[in-house]
Amino acid sequence: MPLPTEDIGYIRDFVRARSAIVLDGKEYLIESRLATLAACEGLPGLGALMRALRDENEPRPLHRKMVDALTTNETLFFRDVHPYEALRMRVLPELVERNRSSKALRIWSAACSAGQEPLSLAMLLRQHFPQILDWRIDLLATDLSDEMLEQARSGCYSQIEVNRGLPAHYLVRFFEERGSHWQAASDIRRMIRYEHFNLIQPWKERTPFDMILLRNVMIYFEVDVKREILTRLLRSLVPGGYLLLGAAETVAGLSEEFEMVLIGKTAFYRKKS
Repeated sequence: MPLPTEDIGYIRDFVRARSAIVLDGKEYLIESRLATLAACEGLPGLGALMRALRDENEPRPLHRKMVDALTTNETLFFRDVHPYEALRMRVLPELVERNRSSKALRIWSAACSAGQEPLSLAMLLRQHFPQILDWRIDLLATDLSDEMLEQARSGCYSQIEVNRGLPAHYLVRFFEERGSHWQAASDIRRMIRYEHFNLIQPWKERTPFDMILLRNVMIYFEVDVKREILTRLLRSLVPGGYLLLGAAETVAGLSEEFEMVLIGKTAFYRKKS
């Protein structure tokens, strides 16, 4: 049975307030994903789930699970290929040369989902930049979803997941077979630290990053939220630092503090010095 209009409105307003994600016109997605959540929680249906959500006077674990369920977590290893080629051929060599004296490199995967993106970065660094093995590599990976972070920390993926984008030679070198799954080797997993992070809540002060990846996230936000996040990202980058967005995303009309750098088929945004 479809959810009543008032329940759809409650869910949309709650998710928007907690994550800035806009779910207008997404009634089918809301109902299908929350039906799965209800089943996982042992509830008889959507009505019971809504009663449980409304009975909680303040956000509790069930509310967080609801937001997780309605957050798109589509990802894969070396997603879209071209950005990683640009990183390997141009961006990372530039950052390595720039930071040669400090021997430190800071990268933030700001919507890491199940961990394929930061693992792809870690493998890329190990495979192609052996000269920085003794550097201080700070590879931060954050996400809104606790469920996705749990999988990311484990580094475990099904055969289907590793088949999506992971080259065979990377699988052989950097993963170990664990029954029906594959787990990233411990030395690769240790390169990454994971944190729960909500882009629309206050940001704690961090040492600026050399590069930030926030791919395929801002398409779900309204314009004023995009501007605010870009302002925060700008403060989180070193001068000349790089921002990588999704292929369908841009800073045009939102910020004048970045310059676009087109590398092959990929647009990077560099913080103006």
